[in-house]
Amino acid sequence: MMERIYVFDTTLRDGEQVPGCQLNTIEKIEVAKKLELLGVDVIEAGFPVSSPGDFNSIVEISKAVTWPVICALTRAVEKDIEVAAESLKYAKRKRIHTGIGTSDSHIKHKFNSNREEIVERAVKAVKYARRFVDDVEFYAEDAGRTDNEYLARVVQAVVNAGATVINIPDTTGYCFPHQYGAKIKYLVDHVDLKGAILSTHCHQDLGMATANTLAGVLNGARQVEVTVNGIGERAGNTSLEEVVMALKSHKELGFETNINTTKIYSTSRLVSALMNMPVQPNKAIVGRNAFAHSSGIHQDGVLKNTDTYEIIDPKEVGIDDNAIVLTARSGRAALKNRLSLLGVNLDNGKLDDVYQKFLALADRKKDIKDEDVLALVGKESRTSRIKIDYLQVTCGIGLRHVASIGLNIAGEHFEASATGNGPVDAAIKAVKKVISRETVIQEFLIQAINRGSDDVGKVHMQVAHNGMLYYGFSANTDIVSASVEAFIDAVNKFVE
Repeated sequence: MMERIYVFDTTLRDGEQVPGCQLNTIEKIEVAKKLELLGVDVIEAGFPVSSPGDFNSIVEISKAVTWPVICALTRAVEKDIEVAAESLKYAKRKRIHTGIGTSDSHIKHKFNSNREEIVERAVKAVKYARRFVDDVEFYAEDAGRTDNEYLARVVQAVVNAGATVINIPDTTGYCFPHQYGAKIKYLVDHVDLKGAILSTHCHQDLGMATANTLAGVLNGARQVEVTVNGIGERAGNTSLEEVVMALKSHKELGFETNINTTKIYSTSRLVSALMNMPVQPNKAIVGRNAFAHSSGIHQDGVLKNTDTYEIIDPKEVGIDDNAIVLTARSGRAALKNRLSLLGVNLDNGKLDDVYQKFLALADRKKDIKDEDVLALVGKESRTSRIKIDYLQVTCGIGLRHVASIGLNIAGEHFEASATGNGPVDAAIKAVKKVISRETVIQEFLIQAINRGSDDVGKVHMQVAHNGMLYYGFSANTDIVSASVEAFIDAVNKFVE
């Protein structure tokens, strides 16, 4: 009989902490519904005391999602716990996730405290959370660098206080797999868990998050905390798709999850598109090259039998290896089918708009990739106060760089022209003349999706305004247009 491993997804909490990846409530609900279809057991929906937006998102996700447990994060602070409980009032199944740092580094430098006081605060937080919910998860932050004897003491105390799940985070991604596995085994052997389960939460700082998570499972952890595409703070979190497919590929280990693996690829693409976080081509399971073969020897082997070089059937993760090739001659049905495979469903009106942009792109670019299509949808899905009516630039060697732009701002039309030290500089200066806001571009990243002079360029921009940072994104075969669109995307986030 297979033993169940519970999947705790923190894409909407730990994953969303990445700069530039913030989602609005509607987008969070879309991701949460997709996670429900994927089959995750627990959705950590946010840190409600941190902002009204996070609080409201948890409330609305609780209404929109039916069977997964909805989890809210807190510190070991009564006010945090009260706010979390309030945010979960509509959840059908609810969990409060509270905790405190347990490593000597955290105790001394973060809390200016001592071990005895930390145990007392941990117990107090768990008991207070149990007043609101029956399901309380406790996290021992920086457990990866906490000595096992003291960690076991803290874990026993919070289990006695009523914690139902104990999270053992390798917060800094410091552990090697054998160390993390031994830590989980030590707790299994030295703590009376009283029915509580141990959970992994590993970070990717040294590139071992998935290995550490699996070492935890092999040594007694029965919940894994993960994110889609492995997004998260710094180098990221444990990747959901990697852990799930590793366990599925090694059935001899005797573990199973509730994940519908055929939904993995579309979930990955949805998260990537909404969070403007490109998936690296060589990313395991969901990268563009994960099931691609360029070596002649590999191609020969796969053509004879896919098992020679593929341990996973692409269809298992939702990749159709017989996908329709999109060209300028493809109809709306083909585009709609590809979008559906990528987890995007549009009504007919929006589909028509995207289709026209698709045809224009297909006329310029022969090889249409999934990333190209998602970039078009990403541009179409945002409602903007400021829109471009037209953009014209003059540039070249020995010429002045001049840009003229027409903007539609809430139905009113404005025009401006400017010169600059290049076409992008000139165009953005023209925009600034119209919007009359003090802005500074702090970061400007241009990224090719595939390759070639006809490629779609993705532009990520970080714009400072009144001491706050705003993130803009666009994609276009015309890199000047993409740059201006990205700037306006950022501006749209602070204009009234």
